[in-house]
Amino acid sequence: MCNFDSAHTYRGEEVADERSTTIDIGGMEYKMVLTTKATKAIAKRYGSLENLGEKLMKTENFEIALDEIIWLITLLANQSILIHNLRNKNAIMASMLKGTKRNVESEVSKNEVVG
Repeated sequence: MCNFDSAHTYRGEEVADERSTTIDIGGMEYKMVLTTKATKAIAKRYGSLENLGEKLMKTENFEIALDEIIWLITLLANQSILIHNLRNKNAIMASMLKGTKRNVESEVSKNEVVG
């Protein structure tokens, strides 16, 4: 069962209340945001937001309808992650650089002349 809440923040970050909601799935809360990017993805898949509603309501095959709902929840939940990543791009890049940093040590070869 899904529990919707009109929270204003996602991990301390403000997101427009009129375009977002929180959904509880299996005891985990996920922030869903309708961004321009998400709207474009919906329009590409369905033609418009209105067509999305019609598609979900008119689908007689339960499995297809469930796939579409899962796709939509995933799309909207991923938007808050993208927003978080954009706002914290410098921290992400610094972590990646630290994670890929290598300290290379080499030993003197037996055949190499030192000196």
